[in-house]
Amino acid sequence: MTEAWQTHDVTNQVPPLMDYNLYATDNALQAAVVAFNADWHAKALHRQGARLGEAEVQQWADTANRHTPELQSFDSQGNRIDHVEFHPAWHALMGLLRGAQLQSLPWAHPRAGAMAARTASYFLHAQNEAGALCPTTMTFASIPVLAKESALFASIKDKLLAPQHDPRDVPLAQKHAILIGMGMTEKQGGSDVRTNTTTATDRGDGTFSLVGHKWFFSAPQCDAHLVLARDSDSDALSCFFVPRYAPDGRKNAVQIQRLKDKLGNRSNASSEVEFQGAYGVRVGAPGRGVPTIIEMATYTRLDCVIGSAAMMRTGVVQAIHHARHRTAFGAKLVDQDLMTAVLADLALESEAATWLAMRLAQAFDASLADDDSPVERAWRRIVLPAAKFWVCKRALELAGECMEVWGGNGYVETGPLARLYREAPVNSIWEGSGNVMCLDVLRAVSREPDVAQHWFRWLETRVGSHAALRAALAQLHGWLAADPATHAVRARAIAQQVVLLSQAALLLEHAPSELAHGFIESRFSNAGGRVYGVMPDTLAAGVQRAWLDRAFLA
Repeated sequence: MTEAWQTHDVTNQVPPLMDYNLYATDNALQAAVVAFNADWHAKALHRQGARLGEAEVQQWADTANRHTPELQSFDSQGNRIDHVEFHPAWHALMGLLRGAQLQSLPWAHPRAGAMAARTASYFLHAQNEAGALCPTTMTFASIPVLAKESALFASIKDKLLAPQHDPRDVPLAQKHAILIGMGMTEKQGGSDVRTNTTTATDRGDGTFSLVGHKWFFSAPQCDAHLVLARDSDSDALSCFFVPRYAPDGRKNAVQIQRLKDKLGNRSNASSEVEFQGAYGVRVGAPGRGVPTIIEMATYTRLDCVIGSAAMMRTGVVQAIHHARHRTAFGAKLVDQDLMTAVLADLALESEAATWLAMRLAQAFDASLADDDSPVERAWRRIVLPAAKFWVCKRALELAGECMEVWGGNGYVETGPLARLYREAPVNSIWEGSGNVMCLDVLRAVSREPDVAQHWFRWLETRVGSHAALRAALAQLHGWLAADPATHAVRARAIAQQVVLLSQAALLLEHAPSELAHGFIESRFSNAGGRVYGVMPDTLAAGVQRAWLDRAFLA
């Protein structure tokens, strides 16, 4: 019998980060919950934060990501069924999301700060597994659109608001809770939905027959989708409610061609479909399909910002945890000045994104109440697309930097950062790519100049006499006052400046003074860099280490 060899002792390896409270360890989020009138939700957030940090839930996330959805086109008798099978872990995550009512909270429990409360909760859940978020977000975004269709909404309202997950693939009438998806993108157009060719023909009874395709059809297992198609009589794009089952109880004529094999977002099903005379009901006014679907996209873009901010939070927490436990060259990584600079820079980015997401939520709270104003509209109309561009872009860079903190262990799939890095690009792409968002910022400023001026005045009152911020604000004014023909080439710079100024103002108003000024010095001075960890000499290492303690109170 050969004696087993033990060639070495395992040392200096970092223990997995688990069984911690995602909310209780996040100073910035807790402060933002209070600042934006959502402190009534704090106990629920504490409960959710504890549950999401448990090893069991983290394992669900990992398992759901590894066991991707499977398409079953036919049953054993050869009948077309187009059934999408998910791992039980994915359904367990969906149960948590529905239990927190992330698909409906502001409408199920309307009160001051409801959107901010929902945003904080979504922020926590998005730190776990993003693949369960897509159908949740689309359902959430569909509610204000569907609510305008009184008869249709009355028949499905309770199922939309329900705090349970119902995974059954059965007709709407038999469901306790439902999910809503979207169908916009076609092969020939991508973001240019006005080139869509799918047609909808009036059946003569107020319903429509849809023929065509969708190149990206999000979450095909959803109980219904909002779909863009051309009215056959006018050739104008309208929006249609297309259920998974027709009223006669048979599967609707929406055939799933295949599921997309994606880089990230693996646990979520994305598909290609063809409509072969599919049953649909028009939603919104005829020929107003794009504005109708854009209303929905406004909410989904908010969730893109929240989701990317949450990914930033995940990366920063994992990086700080690793650096506190890992020793190299005779010292803990966290105590080495250059690593401190990198981690502190990442922590600044994460906190700024958190405050921005929560402030955007406040603007949506205003839109649901009687206290809406041009300033709040400016946040939704101008700052939101800019934030969707900038925060989602920065999340990808941040994920790569956090992976590098882990070294080789960050690059393998047995740790959390490889999945984070694969996931990070998607929020920049769907619901409008970076260029689309930046051009939308320009469009909003040009079409609603009075609204833009209200935001500028809001900003001016908060930057005060801070020289670097006033210079950046003057630069932004100059870009927008220049020949409109120059705006497009500067669109990304304009969107970036809108976000950085917004974040700086929020940090000055809500964050510790040293942290706010550290953000400003590193983002608006020549001493800062385009990569994380290039920090001005004025920011002492001790100050930066204090930011790490604020970022993650483990």
